[in-house]
Amino acid sequence: MSQLSVEDEVELQSLLKQLLRSINDRITGAPSTECAEEILLHLEETDKNFHNYEFVKYLRQYVESSLGTVVEEETKSLTKDGQHAIGSGHDTLIHAVTRRTRDSDEYQQMMQTLKNTMILVVESLINKFEEDQMRKEEMHREKQHSQSNSHYSDNCSDSDSSFNQSYAFIRQEHLQALAEKLDSSRPKEVRWEALQALCCAPPSDVLSCESWSSLGRNLCTALTDLDLSDNVLQFIAKSFSSSPLNVTREIYTSLAKSVESSFQSLKLSFPTGSSAVDVNRPEISRLLKQIRLMNDFQKEVTTFWIRHPEKYMEEVIESTFSLLSLHHEHASASPGTEKALEPIHLLALLDIKATWFKKWMHGYYSRTVVIRLLERKYKSLLLCIEKGKVSPKYCSAQRSVYTGKELEYAFFVHSLCVLGKLLIYANGRKLFPIKVRKRKVPVSVTDLVHRLFQLKKGYNLLFMLSDSLSPSGLAMEVLWKLCERTECAAECLHQTPVIETLLAPVIALLTEQQVTSTLTLIADVLARIANTDRGLSLFLYEKNLVVALSERTFAAHVIVQFTLRLLDKELSSLSESDLSDTLCGAFIFVCRQIYNTCEGLQVLRPYGLHKAVAAAWKKTSSQSERFPTPVPGAAAGKSTQELQNMLIWEETLLDSLLNFAATPKGLLLLQQTGAINECVSYMFSRFTRKLQVSRCEKFGYGVMVTQVAATAPGVVALHSSGFVQALVVELWYVLECGSEDVRVVRPRPTPMDPIDRSCLKSFLSLVNLLSSSQSVWELLGRQPLANKSEYTLREMPTSIPDLIDRLIAVNSDAKINSLFHYEQSHTFGLRLLSVLCCNLDSFLLLESQYNICSILLQNQRENVTEEFIIDGLSVERNHVLVRASVVGGPSERTLPPRALQEGEDPYPWPMFSSDPVPQCYTLDSPKIHHNSQGKRNADEVVTQQDVYPGHDWLASTVFLIMAGDMERSLSLLLNLSSQLTSAFIWPARIHASVHVPVEIAESGIPPIYWCTAHYVEMLLKAEVPLVHSAFRISGFTPSQMCLHWLTQCFWNYLDWTEICHYISTCVVMGPDYQVYMCVAIFKHLQPDILQQTQSQELQVFLKEEPIQGFKVSNYLEFMEGLEHRYRSIVLSDMKTICNPVE
Repeated sequence: MSQLSVEDEVELQSLLKQLLRSINDRITGAPSTECAEEILLHLEETDKNFHNYEFVKYLRQYVESSLGTVVEEETKSLTKDGQHAIGSGHDTLIHAVTRRTRDSDEYQQMMQTLKNTMILVVESLINKFEEDQMRKEEMHREKQHSQSNSHYSDNCSDSDSSFNQSYAFIRQEHLQALAEKLDSSRPKEVRWEALQALCCAPPSDVLSCESWSSLGRNLCTALTDLDLSDNVLQFIAKSFSSSPLNVTREIYTSLAKSVESSFQSLKLSFPTGSSAVDVNRPEISRLLKQIRLMNDFQKEVTTFWIRHPEKYMEEVIESTFSLLSLHHEHASASPGTEKALEPIHLLALLDIKATWFKKWMHGYYSRTVVIRLLERKYKSLLLCIEKGKVSPKYCSAQRSVYTGKELEYAFFVHSLCVLGKLLIYANGRKLFPIKVRKRKVPVSVTDLVHRLFQLKKGYNLLFMLSDSLSPSGLAMEVLWKLCERTECAAECLHQTPVIETLLAPVIALLTEQQVTSTLTLIADVLARIANTDRGLSLFLYEKNLVVALSERTFAAHVIVQFTLRLLDKELSSLSESDLSDTLCGAFIFVCRQIYNTCEGLQVLRPYGLHKAVAAAWKKTSSQSERFPTPVPGAAAGKSTQELQNMLIWEETLLDSLLNFAATPKGLLLLQQTGAINECVSYMFSRFTRKLQVSRCEKFGYGVMVTQVAATAPGVVALHSSGFVQALVVELWYVLECGSEDVRVVRPRPTPMDPIDRSCLKSFLSLVNLLSSSQSVWELLGRQPLANKSEYTLREMPTSIPDLIDRLIAVNSDAKINSLFHYEQSHTFGLRLLSVLCCNLDSFLLLESQYNICSILLQNQRENVTEEFIIDGLSVERNHVLVRASVVGGPSERTLPPRALQEGEDPYPWPMFSSDPVPQCYTLDSPKIHHNSQGKRNADEVVTQQDVYPGHDWLASTVFLIMAGDMERSLSLLLNLSSQLTSAFIWPARIHASVHVPVEIAESGIPPIYWCTAHYVEMLLKAEVPLVHSAFRISGFTPSQMCLHWLTQCFWNYLDWTEICHYISTCVVMGPDYQVYMCVAIFKHLQPDILQQTQSQELQVFLKEEPIQGFKVSNYLEFMEGLEHRYRSIVLSDMKTICNPVE
């Protein structure tokens, strides 16, 4: 086959066109002609359908028919006897045949024929394409002349296919001709036709052509022509959508320079009053379209400019800033009542919230360039807020006519959003201070924030508008973002001038002056500031507010005084409509951010805010009960709305009261209000709905539940609210039931840990609930176990005694058979029992009521054949029995591990099924010499008091210190009872004592909780903040562990020597050393606490593990430092135990 016929040429045209259509997407995506050629050259490697194209099949058939005989002859000649001269191997043969075939005359003739034919085919396709394009242009021209061009056109940024659903390479000669036709000296019709042809060409070819420099200049010139501008924008839009940044940044910078030149030449202006500005005016409409296209590119370019050199991005940013700074460098307003129309005015109309700038500032890659350029050359852009005017009647709806005030206000909003984004970042704040014309002192960050509150004279910024673009809403949005970042808030908001500005209207109202501020928004910012450590410190400890002629006071005092006046409705300067529940609730919320911390409560406690809030709640609650019950289907009248508002206000007050429970002393104040049951019920209703505590809280109700559960009245309230039952039912569901739907799709894995991860949350919740011996007494005291002869599979426990009966005291086959997962569930119960036994009072209650140890020993006896069967349950029971039976510190007893070890003897620790405990778990007990009378008296000393729910561990400790000498023990205790220290280290003595007020004695909350533990939490936050944060994250509280340790005099946690040192230190140095020692212990345990918090085992670790390596002598210097800094606060409050300030 040496020649191709005319029919072959026609067929090749059709097949080639079909191939190009099939790979159209690949070619149109190429940034240049060279890239498109590379795609075609490597098409076989990248396209899996390559051999299925008809064009490829045709070429293969043509090659076979032309060279088939040559290949066969060469193959035969090489496989004759001389094949070894060439070399053995199939690959070698193929290479040899290929080389000889390509050297043959037939191959050369075939290639020449194919080349000539394809040249003709391609030229024919190009000619047909140009003819089609000319026809389309003619039709488009006729259509365009027939349409009116009077309406505003908004299609300038459309990005349709660059090739009009077809593809062709445009020749350099054609582009050169188009560049000449676009010259400004040519007739407009010729330039218009050239633009039409240019829009149909691939942008990559146009931008890479040799004549692009002249072509680009002519395009910029055409942008200034009203009739040609839209066509140029159409080409630019297609270039933006299909070209890489190295190409589009040149177009963008040219467009920016063209717009800048137009503004310089046109010198447009707008009236400053209420006169209208029509953006459909031809010259404004043209510029608006061009800036809109730039704005579209600004918002999209951030998605890909990181893949290109930084200089490209810098050119785009600098050209933008150059355009926007025009009003500072070149523009001048017309005389009279007109102002210059600047590029930023039109940009603000198109993107009023400055979305483009927010995207540029989002990534570090672009943010550094933006800030660097602003600092070096365009710092004047940051002063644009000085020119903004507030217009509360601005409408954000798109339209074509705007008043001068609206135009200025759009500029103001855009500028405010830019500045708000800059202030968030540290390098953005470093741009300040900035010199301002007509102002001697440069503008600092604090000045700028101050101006957010005073954009107009007085406090008129903070007026309420419903529109999302209202001045108050915009300013608050900026301030909220500043509050969210710690460093930003510290630099911008935690400043004395800012606090003074915020509280100025509050002070004015307290002094019976009239103000016009929106106090609700002020309260919202104050709450966000108070929610940070630095902001709270500013409120509590800095006298930065002038309330009288020269008198200065703390911000916290002003806020709480104003809140109390609002609650009592004693502000005559506020109208009745302004004295709304919403305003009062907003300022209570500010106080709440203060009193839900230990240090904040210390400041607010003398004001009796808890009493005022409780009184308001009781009044509102009684009023709401008088309203008639709404009838279903009846029309909602005024009374229904009033009832709804009253119920919302009642919940607000309950929520505010509930947050007193965030601290130990606050819980005592809440209990004294008599509203603890209602508050806990409200908390439980929100807890079950998984609602957030508040918009400022980072954690849920876990910490608050733990705090409440540490006291007798708190756990009673939790039980009556249904919280305990819900917790038990949820635990049983995850432990025994699970989700059947999940098991069908994905079988439940066999748990490898003693407590499965699905049950861990419920386990920790139970540990938190039962951490205090008082909570165990309230939930288990005098509550018998069911011990039924039969349990149905559907029978679920609903209380803590039921849970102990089913999971811990498993002493019958009925209980074993009632569990679907006996080993897992019983292991869970034994782990819970192990934690409960760590509290010695809780263990004594369990043992006295349920004989827990006897049940466990019986279970061990049943687990014996010839010797003990070692399994998970027997090992766990052995550990619990040793823990419950042996008393001692970290070096005074040995607890058997819960895990087996590798080797022939996996568990070398002895098991036992009867008393006594094997000697290897205990040390030799010291010999105490005393007579029989001493024994009887000792029994009387350590006998449990009827009124105190627990054992007197201090008396037992003193008895052992005195080596069993009864007389010396009684003498020491009598002398100690007259000391202030005894109120804190001797809980049994101060319980229900006549020396404390009746309401505190009846509360059942011991001083070591509401005083000692309270100050431990306060000092931890200041001295060991990482430990304080770890407790917050875990949902556990330091006060729980302090109550546990101190109630049992550190038995089982410290060695005997350190226990003696603890008592001696508190007696000799003062009761406040009890606080300092707890802080020292937490500091000692900090590495372990941080590690256990990560594994979600902090509660169990602190409960079960002794305090390893702690010696009082090693931390005396640290405790003395705490005494120097805090004794004036801690000891002073301890001395008021008999008459505490409420």
